[in-house]
Amino acid sequence: MKWLLGILINAVLFMALAGYFNDSFQISSFKAALAASFLLSILNVLVRPLLILLTLPATVLTLGLFLFVINAITLELTDLLMGTDFEISGFGMAFLAAVIMSIVNLIIQKTLFYEKRSK
Repeated sequence: MKWLLGILINAVLFMALAGYFNDSFQISSFKAALAASFLLSILNVLVRPLLILLTLPATVLTLGLFLFVINAITLELTDLLMGTDFEISGFGMAFLAAVIMSIVNLIIQKTLFYEKRSK
């Protein structure tokens, strides 16, 4: 359930980013946003752990901030695999989108999936 909700949230985020960054982040439809979100989740399961393992020294040296670069790389891979339905103008835009998506996903997950701790 959380996985499907995450895909839907990312699709809405893609549409919002495409609306805000009109020239650098383009998506053709909400159906394409859902497909891109699904593809991104698959890449996050298959490719992201390998990238994290390969770049572990850089991630440790930057105290984890290099993970934003890895997220941007997975967004660029999504752009490459989606074709013309999902376009990101460059790595800088992918990096900015990765940072925004990480922050918004953190806020949404903390509010939606917050479990009260009993003392």
